[in-house]
Amino acid sequence: MTRAQGRRRMRDSGDGVTFDFAPMVDVVMLLLIFFFLTSSLGARQNALPLDLPRASTTVQETPALPIVSVDRAGKLFLNGQETTLTKLSGQLKPLLGTSGGVVGLRADERGSYGTVVRVMDVIKKAGGERLALGTRPSE
Repeated sequence: MTRAQGRRRMRDSGDGVTFDFAPMVDVVMLLLIFFFLTSSLGARQNALPLDLPRASTTVQETPALPIVSVDRAGKLFLNGQETTLTKLSGQLKPLLGTSGGVVGLRADERGSYGTVVRVMDVIKKAGGERLALGTRPSE
């Protein structure tokens, strides 16, 4: 037996290295699901054409918050779905448990101030403890 044949036998006799693709496929699928969910949640926040007031300091929205929007005409929306002032309290109560009592409020700057105050009152009566006011960055 020559020296070259001995080397070949040593390589062939060892256990081969295996690579299991199942965990890698699981990770890729989880990443895809994560990106699909986060991309659709970001789109729902800007679905209504509101002219938000400007502020010099802004903070990014948290997608887990229930968002109440008031448009220029005074129509109410909860998470993008149209609602009324009387239905708002009942619809908010189950959502407040997951948000820790925080509710996002987005209102058109040219809308009715009285409507916004009534909405704030309903949010407070439903159990909302804090408001996160929606603004847009100043130019």
